[in-house]
Amino acid sequence: MPDETSREDEPEAVPGPERPAGDPAVPAPAPPPDDHEPAKDREPGKDREPTDDREPADDREPGGAREPEEADEPVGERDPATGAPVTLPATTAAEQAPPEPGAPDPAHDVEQRRREAGVDQRFPFGRPGQPLGRAHPFVFGFTAALGVITAWMLVKTATNAKSVIVMIVVAMFLAVGLNPAVERLRRFGFPRGAAVATVFLLVILFFAGFVASLVQPVSEQVTELRHNIPEYVQQLQENKTLAEWDKRYGLLDRAQKAVSGEDFQKTLTDTATGIGKVAVNGIFQTITILILTLYFLSSLPQIKTFFYQLAPRSRRARVALLGDEILDRIGGYVAGQFTIAFIAGVTSYVFLSILGVKYALALALIVAVTDLIPLIGATIGAVVVCLVAFLTGTTTDLIVCVIFYVVYQQVENYLVYPRVMKRTVDVQPAVTIVAALVGAALLGVVGALLAIPTAAAISLLIREVVMPRQETL
Repeated sequence: MPDETSREDEPEAVPGPERPAGDPAVPAPAPPPDDHEPAKDREPGKDREPTDDREPADDREPGGAREPEEADEPVGERDPATGAPVTLPATTAAEQAPPEPGAPDPAHDVEQRRREAGVDQRFPFGRPGQPLGRAHPFVFGFTAALGVITAWMLVKTATNAKSVIVMIVVAMFLAVGLNPAVERLRRFGFPRGAAVATVFLLVILFFAGFVASLVQPVSEQVTELRHNIPEYVQQLQENKTLAEWDKRYGLLDRAQKAVSGEDFQKTLTDTATGIGKVAVNGIFQTITILILTLYFLSSLPQIKTFFYQLAPRSRRARVALLGDEILDRIGGYVAGQFTIAFIAGVTSYVFLSILGVKYALALALIVAVTDLIPLIGATIGAVVVCLVAFLTGTTTDLIVCVIFYVVYQQVENYLVYPRVMKRTVDVQPAVTIVAALVGAALLGVVGALLAIPTAAAISLLIREVVMPRQETL
């Protein structure tokens, strides 16, 4: 072994001509002490100086001797919640000692107050006490109360902004649903801006055509009602049953008093004002949803990228694949609903045109729009058509319409709807019905529209994320 002893006391041997390096007169170096000899055989108090051949002290093996300066410092006060050391101001033993028996009360004696508080030049008002830890009842209670208040304010804010949130959700839903049409136009060489403009223009034309188709029948019916009011009044006066009731109960006098009273006019004014507000609010919400849909549709790739980047980098690829699949299913659901509504509208128009019912185009558009609503939409459209056919036609027209729509709904529910939705959403029929009922109970018509794609997304996450994780537990 190399010599590890200190050679500070030995003169440095310089080879010269008068003494060769291999001269036998030079005494041989003493053998180094054995590292395995007991500690008691070594000379106490004599430390070895490390040479260049030895490793640094930081690289020594665990369990070796430690220098005195490397000993752990005593641990002071710690936070009861985190266990982290708490830095307290240095105090002397006299300052930490309790007051002597018979010492004056610091509430009356100023000097005793300064003495017990540890007043000095650094702390003129006394030394601060130990800080409150996170597990202190006051800190815990204050934090919990603050969290409850924050949650309550968030819920109240969401409740007040419910209409705005619903419009944003509907606009995003429509943008995702129209995105497959935009992507298909892009495959034909359209730039994204031109594809978005084309799809949005078709949507605007559809709504404009729907409104325009309703203007003519509504205006004609209002004009006809205004001209026929005197005839209706004459028929009521000549009705024998109504005349008998009038003799018994004085219906006409009561009706005249109710119409001429102030409450009736006030109620009529309030009703008209309410209907006007609802109409204006509906128009405003429709325009807002269309504008938001245009913005979301044009910037949908950037929105998807932003939300994907919120996921951790190690899971971002899988999150992106699942997100793309969910968006594709939503788009497929919207495309499937429009397909079913288009089939219902065309079939209704052909049937009503053959039957000779008035306003066949307007009624067919009503059937197509209401058919977008799951479960009850087709029934609503059929009831409207049957009612108009009865009012503008005969009882035979009513019976024929009822039979036709009962048969058509069976065909749609058991043949058309399952085939279309199986290719786009892949949700079980029972799940579809339950989701539509829950969505309608929560958000009405909007909830029923959003329920099925939401159920499809949840079922995908359960099948691809939850079930594989359960198999590994």
